[in-house]
Amino acid sequence: MATTDRLHFTGDDEADRLLVSEPLALLVGFALDQQVTVQKAFSGPLELKRRVGSLDAAAIAALDPGRLERVFRERPAIHRFPASMARRTQELCAVVAEEYGGDAARVWTDATDGADLERRLRALPGFGEMKVRSLAAVLGKRLDVRPPGWESVAASYHCLGDVDSPAALAEYQAAKRARKAAARASAGA
Repeated sequence: MATTDRLHFTGDDEADRLLVSEPLALLVGFALDQQVTVQKAFSGPLELKRRVGSLDAAAIAALDPGRLERVFRERPAIHRFPASMARRTQELCAVVAEEYGGDAARVWTDATDGADLERRLRALPGFGEMKVRSLAAVLGKRLDVRPPGWESVAASYHCLGDVDSPAALAEYQAAKRARKAAARASAGA
């Protein structure tokens, strides 16, 4: 059972609530969370829902790929890379529809332990190490999804799982910018 009614990722109350009320929204937000701000990525599911009428994994998976790309490109674009993110979202929805009966929450509610949760998250299109660890932290710390051993999967570093307010989001983003700047400076040295 969720310990919160919203995740403070977008600054838009409706979008933040959707991330908790519709599990597919959380997965799509994580899929979109690259090369855009956290706010842009996690606002994407609400905009997608508005444009296609629902967040139904099977329906999105079955959409004509060209139509879904147009949905992503419509201004304002859902992502700065609309073609590739439309494709990734459609692939994600296909996995949810085929392997989880369209119920995105089953990705984590059916997990028997941390290792199983990690395996399930890693199998999702576009979910690498950092996304898996960050999503596991969000699930455990914010949504009270804690199969035995979940802590070993969750990020041990500061991540979206630690964001519990707009101020915490600002702190997270400032720390992320500082890490990136330090990495660039180190690479240039």
